[in-house]
Amino acid sequence: MFNVKKIIKKISVCCVMAALVTGMPAGCGKKNENSKKTEIIIFAAKSLNGVMDELCKEYNKEHPDINFHTNYDSSGTLMTQIKEGAKCNIFFSAGVEQMDELEKGYDGGSVDKDNRKDLLNNQVCLVTWKGSNTKVKSFKDMAKAKNMALADETVPVGQYTRKALINSHLVSGDKEKANDLKDTDISKALGGLEINSCANVGAVAAEVAEGADEIGTVYYSDTFGYEDNLEIIEKLPNSLTGDVIYPVAPLKSDDISDDEFNASNEFIKFMSEEKAVKLFEKYHFSMS
Repeated sequence: MFNVKKIIKKISVCCVMAALVTGMPAGCGKKNENSKKTEIIIFAAKSLNGVMDELCKEYNKEHPDINFHTNYDSSGTLMTQIKEGAKCNIFFSAGVEQMDELEKGYDGGSVDKDNRKDLLNNQVCLVTWKGSNTKVKSFKDMAKAKNMALADETVPVGQYTRKALINSHLVSGDKEKANDLKDTDISKALGGLEINSCANVGAVAAEVAEGADEIGTVYYSDTFGYEDNLEIIEKLPNSLTGDVIYPVAPLKSDDISDDEFNASNEFIKFMSEEKAVKLFEKYHFSMS
């Protein structure tokens, strides 16, 4: 008897892989017109969207033999796609937890831990839309807002925010189990604050910038390009959120060739070079 769930799961994974190979996601590579070119598929956190597009273009100036295909989403979603079989050459996560999970190994692949790097640092910010006249002046008085855009508990920025809520004693809970905090728990602790659950940090930034939600938590890097729309209320200290680290690593799997693996390592090395560092800093990242 056919297992319908397994069939649907395989079809879903195949769709993700097909979209990436044909260059459908917004990214920095063009559809492959030269069979000799090496295809590199990058799964990167949504907060890296802008800078990664620029990095790929910069790298292609001296390495036109590489075709990049990028997939941007929350690190948790990307991790799940990889574990379900989507082909990925480089995983660039906004959280250590997601990279650690892949490093344990998954069906057909694993993280190459020898070439894993904790490359970037970021900072969580509480933001509002410009002209909101919000009464919220700091993280500790968020309850004064009417509504809040918050990334869900699988998204690193949502996880950092939940940890900060516990560490600042705004919400009761174990900081080691901050991911267990549900929107209803947070809403109740903050006097009924309406929570708009978002699938990734890009969605949070957009919701607040458009005025759909009064406040939200994003990374400092996500305010780049939103200078006319977002106002930073507070940059949260690492003592509340923990260190916000972005690890990057090449992946090894049955369907990744030696050429792809070597090219992935070379691109990751480029990320630490002066040109790349300047681009990361332009987007408000700092190097680890």
